[in-house]
This record gives sequence, structure tokens and C-alpha cells, in this order.
Amino acid sequence: MQPRSRAGFSLVELLVVIAIIGVLVGMLLPAVQGAREAARRSACQNNLRQLGVALHNFENSQRAFPPSGQEVVVAGVQQSPWSGQSVLLPYLEGDTLFRKIDFSQPYSSGSNTSLFPPNGVAAVRIDTLVCPGETKATAVVDANGAPKHFPLNYGLNVGPYLVLDASTASRADGGGGFVPFRRLRPAAYVDGLSKTLALAEVKAKTPRAQEITGMPLSMPTSPAAAGALAAGGAFGAELGHTEWVCGRSLHIGFTTTFPPNTVVPYTHSDGREYDVDVSGPREGTSATAVTRAVVTSRSHHRDMVNAAMMDGSVRSIGSGIDPTTWQALGSRAGGEVIGGDY
Repeated sequence: MQPRSRAGFSLVELLVVIAIIGVLVGMLLPAVQGAREAARRSACQNNLRQLGVALHNFENSQRAFPPSGQEVVVAGVQQSPWSGQSVLLPYLEGDTLFRKIDFSQPYSSGSNTSLFPPNGVAAVRIDTLVCPGETKATAVVDANGAPKHFPLNYGLNVGPYLVLDASTASRADGGGGFVPFRRLRPAAYVDGLSKTLALAEVKAKTPRAQEITGMPLSMPTSPAAAGALAAGGAFGAELGHTEWVCGRSLHIGFTTTFPPNTVVPYTHSDGREYDVDVSGPREGTSATAVTRAVVTSRSHHRDMVNAAMMDGSVRSIGSGIDPTTWQALGSRAGGEVIGGDY
């Protein structure tokens, strides 16, 4: 009797089919990942557009742009300032939340923490302030594991290096798009609103060193020189850009000392190297403090950051931008001539 043959694939045919499927998947995955990244980048730019519109609605209502940090003084003592982003809440569909906040008191006061016990409004996530590509968009928790603060991804331009000199009678600033404790009218932007940065991306939970007493008068000339300053301050591996409510540059701002995504290396005592932000005495910690800072704009989007200009326009700026041009975009009245291609 002849054996009956059974229809089916041979082992070789099966391996060939598997190989073909593997090649197709290998070709498809980069396209899918590219499409997802394009969607994240577009959503990020949309957040910045909303923030740009909110800034101009604020200016239209108040006849000035908000400060980077709104001063809080209780019984003659300076407290933690409220961020410029927090006072934009009514223009970001956050009017209900805004009306509950007591801006005459710090965000850590009982009148504000009672809004959302135990830690209050500081722990609330504001979606417009969070980039879809952020990998650390999670709350900072307190000792009991309860949400304490929520980070953000869009920092205000506080200038190239000097942020605030509170020791002067006028409380001089470094000429950035936003100033601590003072509102600026559109006429202050002599360089033009379209040539001055308003906001740019920052990474949540950035390594930072603060209260550095040896910050030089002139901005550091290299990232390595800036990173070396961190040894003289209070270091935190994931404490920068973690508090959207706090009006200090390490949390809600950036400086244009170095171009976007520049690595500022610092080797900590634990033997690890960190890409760090550094600051002298923070805004509002002293009535005479001089705040200088290197707070770099960083993005999870490859080789660029998304940014909004003071006129509300949004654009992507490459990491390879000329450092002088980037610093010029960080000043509102530097008198620099900036071309359109950057």
C-alpha cells in the first residue's frame, strides 16, 4: 500500500516564512516608532501654543506679562514664591483651581495644602505643562508615600546667566524674558517679541545643585566648568524641575548659558556622573541674594527642543544652534541682530 502524503510546510519553508515576517517587522517598527515620536512632538508643540496663548491673554488682561516667580511675603519674611506658570491657570482652563489658591500664602501653608490633602495643589498634575514624551512624569512623594509635588516640562526664559540681584535697590535681573517678582510690559522687549524666547522644554527630575556660594560673576565658559560648581552646593539627583508651583529657576525656568541638550557633567561622591543644573542662592531665600544659574533646556525629542517665543509662535530649535545666537534669544533687550535661520 502506498503511504498517504499529508499537505503541509516543510521545515525549510517554515523557516523562510518566519525570516520574511521578521524582516517585515524589522522594517515596520522604525516607521511605527517614528510616527509615535512625530505625534508626541506635535502634542508637545500644541502644549507650547496653549501656553503662548495663555501668556498673551494674561498680558491682555493685566497689561503685563507675569513674573517668573510671584513674591510671597508673610510677616515681613520672604516665602517660597509662586511660579509664573501657576498664575496662568485661569488662561489654561484652570480657573476653578486658581480661585481656590491663596496666593498671599506659600503653597506649603495650611490654606493651600488643605485643598487636596495632605500636600495640596503642588501635587496636582497640570497636563498642559507635561510633555507626552516625558519618561518621569510621576509625582514626587513625601516620607509617607503621598504625592507631594508634580514636575513640569516647560520652563520660562530667565536669561542667559544672571537671574536676580536682590542686593540692588532695583533688584536687577539678567535681561531674560521673565523676571522674578516683577511684571514686564511688552515695551521692555526691545529686541522684539519674535526674537525673545518665552518657554522651552526642560526635563523633569533633573539633577541639580543649589545654594552654591562660589558662582562666578561671569557665566562659565564651558559645560565642564559649570558642572564643577556643583560640588559646592546641595545636590539632588532628581530634584530639579519637580515643582510646577515653585517660582525658582531650578524648578520652572531655564537659562541660555549653553545651547539646548548640552551635557553639563558632574561626578558626584557616589561615583556617578550626572547631567546637572546649578544655581547660587535661590530667588526669595534672602532679601539680598544674588541668583546666578546654569539651567539647561533639555528635551526627550532627539537633537532639538521645542520652544515658544514671546510673540506666541512655536518652533523647534536644534541642539546645534550657535551658542551666541541662543544666548541672544535669551535676552529681551540685548540689541543683538538675529537672523531668521536658527
